[in-house]
Amino acid sequence: MITGKENLLQALIEVFLMEKGTNEFYNDASGKASHSDAKNIFRELADWEKKHMDFIQYLYQSINEEQGIKSFEEFNNRTGAPFTEAGIPVKNLEARIEKYTVKDEMGALTLAMEIEGKAYNLYHKMHQNAEDTNAKVVFKEMMEQEVKHVEYLKKLRLKLVKIYQ
Repeated sequence: MITGKENLLQALIEVFLMEKGTNEFYNDASGKASHSDAKNIFRELADWEKKHMDFIQYLYQSINEEQGIKSFEEFNNRTGAPFTEAGIPVKNLEARIEKYTVKDEMGALTLAMEIEGKAYNLYHKMHQNAEDTNAKVVFKEMMEQEVKHVEYLKKLRLKLVKIYQ
């Protein structure tokens, strides 16, 4: 698990794996959600996490020139991602989905807001603890991305509250 003491390349790998774990969880949650709007919310979040993975891969390959696209894809395919960006083990979140089946979009939003809020807190902590100034920049960028996710989810929640009133 990431500590903030990593150098830039180590930080990028750790962040990539957490984004991958979150992407996999959101894809799984989308498939298990029983309401179409909840499925769509999780699918959209999975797409965002994939874009984060692509961004991190681009940064890593730009810095580490000998790491080609093919070898990075092999790394991605071989490497498990046991944690989400929130620092929550994927298996724990999957167990929550199994146990409490997300029945509607409000349930999906509640769970997604928890994940994205914890992700922000984790990246914030890593930003504060980072010793490598370049890793600090990466953590700050990821914090800003999480803020965008939370803002999007808040707007969706307000929209849903108006619909259900």
